[in-house]
Amino acid sequence: MANPWAGEVAIWLDGRRHVAKLTLGALAELEAALAAGSLIELVERFEAGQFSTRDVLALLVAGLRGGGWQGEAEDLRTVEIRGGPVEAARVAAELLARAFAVPRAK
Repeated sequence: MANPWAGEVAIWLDGRRHVAKLTLGALAELEAALAAGSLIELVERFEAGQFSTRDVLALLVAGLRGGGWQGEAEDLRTVEIRGGPVEAARVAAELLARAFAVPRAK
């Protein structure tokens, strides 16, 4: 189970569960991958629903690598993500939210 208190989000790739999280190193990698703009701009795009597939892909790669995955962006082009593009976007948004907010107790 992914630990929201640690910023973790679960994602299924080709039938295998992976844990993604935006560590400091993953966030630095994300900034480099985006090349332009800031993480604040990325958060604002997600909040406004103005994110691109490139944003989603960059977030997934950074989060997966922060969770220990050794793949590259190219590897995600051919995997089946359980839930498809909608789930990929949801996971990307959740990664961002968990990286910059403390989860509330239920």
